[in-house]
Amino acid sequence: MLNDKKIVVIMPAYNAEKTLEKTYNEIYQNFVDEVILVDDFSEDETKNIAKRLNITTIVHDKNKGYGANQKSCYRAALKAGADIVIMLHPDYQYTPKLIPAIASMMAFEEYDAVIASRMLGNSALKGGMPLYKFISNRFLTEFQNLLIGEKLSEYHTGFRGFTRKILQTLPLEDCSDDFIFDNQILSLILYNGYKIGEISCPTKYFPEASSINFARSCKYGLEVLTTSIAYRFAKIGFPIKLFKKSFNVLDMQKELNYYNKKV
Repeated sequence: MLNDKKIVVIMPAYNAEKTLEKTYNEIYQNFVDEVILVDDFSEDETKNIAKRLNITTIVHDKNKGYGANQKSCYRAALKAGADIVIMLHPDYQYTPKLIPAIASMMAFEEYDAVIASRMLGNSALKGGMPLYKFISNRFLTEFQNLLIGEKLSEYHTGFRGFTRKILQTLPLEDCSDDFIFDNQILSLILYNGYKIGEISCPTKYFPEASSINFARSCKYGLEVLTTSIAYRFAKIGFPIKLFKKSFNVLDMQKELNYYNKKV
């Protein structure tokens, strides 16, 4: 708890058996109220390692995609009574030690969402980010800032936090089940007038850290451009589906398949 706000860390997982325990062990357990992992039908021992660590674990009955995984994570966090939800990839690419700093920026109601940026402080290349990813990140970010009218240092980090209000009021059910979900949710936050804070975050790139391949990266990049253009058209009055007034918030009636519930 922080300022009477319940803090829940969610981990969308897929084949994370080699890094999950190391990531989990660096979470400040006396600061976080609960950790929830959703296993998107992994082919390894992710769910069993999570159970051994006594993490609240939900397992999909098939691979549904990164965005769908996050939706399950957020449903579970809201059902657990979370006031602040922090998404942390279990691949040890981002340091869990920043969770208290990220949470405090929202717990005292300064921001509605916070992203841990790899671009602040030049930590991306130092941490081993491939040059083509760095260049594409910078290009896409500048393109989005131009169309959206913001000055974020990046839109593509996998370490971020949201308030309960964000997760309950935005049309997350209408967002993609694929990787572009990450970009859509930030666009929706800004479109609806909420504030996003940033914090510098060191990052590590190594073989076990999750990363989408070049083809998927290209697909994601094109979808980012499309989302940004849609945002601009919506702002000037065009009826864009993702940014429409009538929308679908998270469906809290969808069943969650619990593999382990922390006692």
